[in-house]
Amino acid sequence: MTIVEQGGGPAPQATPDLIKETTTQTFVKDVIEESKRQPVLIDFWAPWCGPCRQLTPVLEKAVRAAKGKVKLVKMNIDEHPAIPGQMGIQSIPAVIAFVGGQPADGFMGAVPESQVNAFIEKLTKGVTAPGEPNIAEILQEAEAVLAEGDPAAAAQIYAEVLGFDAANIPAMAGLAKCYVTTGAIEQAKQTLAMVPESKRNDAAVKAVQASIDLAEQAQAVGPVAELEQKLAANPLDHQARFDLATALNAQGNRGEATNQLLEIVKRDRKWNDDGARKQLVQFFEAWGGTDEATVDGRKRLSTILFS
Repeated sequence: MTIVEQGGGPAPQATPDLIKETTTQTFVKDVIEESKRQPVLIDFWAPWCGPCRQLTPVLEKAVRAAKGKVKLVKMNIDEHPAIPGQMGIQSIPAVIAFVGGQPADGFMGAVPESQVNAFIEKLTKGVTAPGEPNIAEILQEAEAVLAEGDPAAAAQIYAEVLGFDAANIPAMAGLAKCYVTTGAIEQAKQTLAMVPESKRNDAAVKAVQASIDLAEQAQAVGPVAELEQKLAANPLDHQARFDLATALNAQGNRGEATNQLLEIVKRDRKWNDDGARKQLVQFFEAWGGTDEATVDGRKRLSTILFS
């Protein structure tokens, strides 16, 4: 096999476990089998290759920085030509990424450190480092606990995530949602204020903001019983009906809140500059797109609008 030099060799020191040399005999164990646990980079190099000596320290630094999300295995092609020959490696340095026992990506040549970092970041997206909590699973647990009606326990879980990753947007939104659920609107607003401006359009953030806005509206409209009395006295009092819907939503009565707003839409679509439909859309945003009340409400709203 003729190998073309792309432009240095392995650094003399390697981190145990994360970085190792392999042979033709150990390649399957070190690369194929190991890649079923986390991504593995195989670095094909040779002692005479100048660019290999440039690239390998950069690779090692990036792999160490990934803290176990990826491993680096180096193969001296002069001593072990069979594997690179089978893989069709024609020039070095050549780096091939294995994931799940299969080659998944790669690059050739002594690329810049920024490119190596980007390559590893893309490769390890969603991969949990050893000893590192699985944030996605923890967030799902918090969401389930909140849905089961225990906002205090859910808030504690979200706070733990933020303790590990202070910039985690789903955790910020989740914690704010817990505060809204318990009526702690100011704390919810303070939590949401930590979200960077560039992330304000995140669906979870927008949903909590909508919930905060609706909760503040509900504080201003008065008790449900008084609004029901006003409406009974005058069924055409759309403002009373609108306020009643807002108050009912604050109590968690989503079905009846939807009914009241749909009634306004049916009676007077243009009332308050299409205010009833807009409020209903805000309800949907706060409840979430997959909530049963949202799905049912959208269907019923569409029926009215397009009948």
